[in-house]
Formats: sequence, C-alpha cells, structure tokens
Amino acid sequence: MDAIRVPKPPPSLTESTSHTETINGTHEFKISGYSLIKGMGVGKYVASETFVLGGYSWAIYFYPDGKSPEDNSVYVSLFIALASEGADVRALFELTLVDQSGNERHKVHSHFGRTLESGPYTLKYRGSMWGYKRFFKRTLLESSDYLKDNCLLVRCCVGLVKSRTEGPRSYNIPVPVSDFGHQFGKLLESGRGADVTFHVDGETFPAHKLVLAARSPVFRAHIFGPLKSHDTKCIDIEDIEAPIFKMFLHFIYWDELPDMEDVMGTDLKWAATLVAQHLLAAADRYALERLRTICESQLCEGISINTVATTLALAEQHHCFQLKAACLKFIALPENLKAVMETDGFDYLKESCPCLLSELLEYVARLSEHSLASSGHGKELYVEGCDVNGRRVKQRLH
Repeated sequence: MDAIRVPKPPPSLTESTSHTETINGTHEFKISGYSLIKGMGVGKYVASETFVLGGYSWAIYFYPDGKSPEDNSVYVSLFIALASEGADVRALFELTLVDQSGNERHKVHSHFGRTLESGPYTLKYRGSMWGYKRFFKRTLLESSDYLKDNCLLVRCCVGLVKSRTEGPRSYNIPVPVSDFGHQFGKLLESGRGADVTFHVDGETFPAHKLVLAARSPVFRAHIFGPLKSHDTKCIDIEDIEAPIFKMFLHFIYWDELPDMEDVMGTDLKWAATLVAQHLLAAADRYALERLRTICESQLCEGISINTVATTLALAEQHHCFQLKAACLKFIALPENLKAVMETDGFDYLKESCPCLLSELLEYVARLSEHSLASSGHGKELYVEGCDVNGRRVKQRLH
C-alpha cells in the first residue's frame, strides 16, 4: 500500500504594524507695541510664554532687528524653540505671520503638506530652534496688513512625530479604574494603623505619618526631617478650624474634596467660597499644590460683591497670581466698584493689604484709558506680583 502523505500545515503567520503619526497643536503669539521693540538690537528678541504640545514645552522667538549681524536689520527673524529637555525630538513646523485685514494672505513657512527630502526636523536639546533668519523684510512688514494697530499676530503649528507598534490581540481584558484614593480614604475612616493624632480646636483626628509625609513636604519635615519635634504622636494645629481641617485631611487621603453640601449642610455659593478661602490658606501652609490650585480655581468662579475683597487679600497673601488678577478686574468694573467699597471685606482689605489699594487705583485708571481709546485698541492691562518662589511676574488681564 502506498503511504498516505499528510499535507504539511501552513507555517504560522504573525503580524504587527507600526503606526507613525503627528500630534498637532497650535499656539498664537500676539506682539503688541511693535514700534517700541523695533531697534532693540540684532540678536535680541521677544518670546512667547512657553506652551506644551505633545508632552514637550515650546516657545516662539521674534527678532525685530533680525538674528544675524550680516543682515544689518533688513529682515525680521522668527523661530520656534524646544523649551524642555529632549533628545531627538522630531516634528513638523509651520510659522505664520497672520494677515490681519481678513484677506487670508498670510505669510507662511511650513513643513506640512509637502514632501520632505530629509524627513521631519530633529531638535536634539533644550534651546534647539527651527525657523528663518530672513523670515520677512522689515520695510515690507511695516507697510503690510500683517501689522495692525501696532500689533503682529504669529501663529505656530507643531506636529510632533510619534510612533507605536501594534500586534494582534487575542484578548480583551478591561482594566478597572484606579481606586487608589478610595482605598486610602477608607484607611482614614477606619483609623486602623493610625500613629499620629491631631488636636484641632478641641477635636482629635487620627492619621498616618507615612501618608502625611508622602503628601506634604511640610508634614514630612515636621515628622521625619530637620523640623522634627520631640513628640510626633500628638500634633497641635492652630489657626485652622476643625471642620476645615477635616476636609483638608480628607483631601490628603482621597486626593479630592468631599461634597460641600454634605459637609456644610448647604449648597450656598458664599459658603463654598468661605470654605475655599480657608482651604487655600491651609493648602499654601502645608504645600499641597493641587489643593491650592483647586481652591484658586473655585474662588475665581465664586467672585462676588460680598466676597471679592477678602479673596483679593487672600490672593495677595498667598501669591495666587491668577486669582489676584481676576479679583482686580472684577472690582474695577464701574458697576462693581462702589458696591465693593461699601462691604466689610473692603475694610479688611485696607487694613491687611494697604498696598493693594494703589494697585487697584492704577488699574482702574488704566481701564478708563482703555475704554476711552478712540481706536478701540488701548493699552494692554497687566497686574504685577510675586509667584510662590518669590519671582516677580506679570499677568495680562483679558
């Protein structure tokens, strides 16, 4: 009998696919007072605020007298720069000088939509730039529709190149949402393993040293560091009311605030603002930056005639720069100013932060100039102050 030949099974085949795409984003940089920066010198620039696209920080640099001495200030230069640490960051770029007449005749230099001989541009380190030394002739710029009301508008698009490889998936396992905060919250509620007790306004709150130290550098210094006291099992907390400290401790464990109505028994806006004011002070005292930012945001939303003066004083004391700017803008409005000045909070503001009164008057004066400008494009309005690190900063009031 002839042997029966069993056909060989086909060789197994596996597949994978590499996907390369761009993560795109756009930033607009308005350059006001062009006539004042002209003549500042070759190689000198004005820069945008840093902005984040694709996980990296970037900034736009505009050289009104050009970047290179050999061009003798004939051209303006425009560049996009990597503002964070990176190695071989590959991207497509587009720099646009916007036609402000509405005719859409923009001046554009772009990587997008064209064949590239050497592929996307690679930036290898912080400060690496892409752009044009001879972006546009200065004489043509100053007689063009790109310059309007002494302002230029630059638009920058970044397309960060990202690659990923996918293989066949023979499974579909749903990953549950993290309940890390919930687990720690339940630990706080149970009190199991607590090794420190806070005494606050006649009430006691058990907690865990390791959790406190992990969440707050201030607690870490007091419990384990150079500021360590002799007794770390019992800690007295002053200048914080018990209900506020309870919410503060809740945030340390849960990484979120409790429902305000459940805690306060009311959903009134003024009550939420009052709580946010106290929590902001506690967050700043114990260096909880996320809580500090949450409170600053809530206070911005809760600005009103009766609360704005005390909120402004708080913003000044705790270096909340955006909150301060929002308060000044609200108070300076003609329909608000007189009413705010008649509140008890304004009396407190005068006593606690008298320097703010001159700053407020200055802003009101600039606001009046701005509203009376015949062109409708008056001066940019700014508020100055210090950030949490003590650096002088300036915020434009929109």
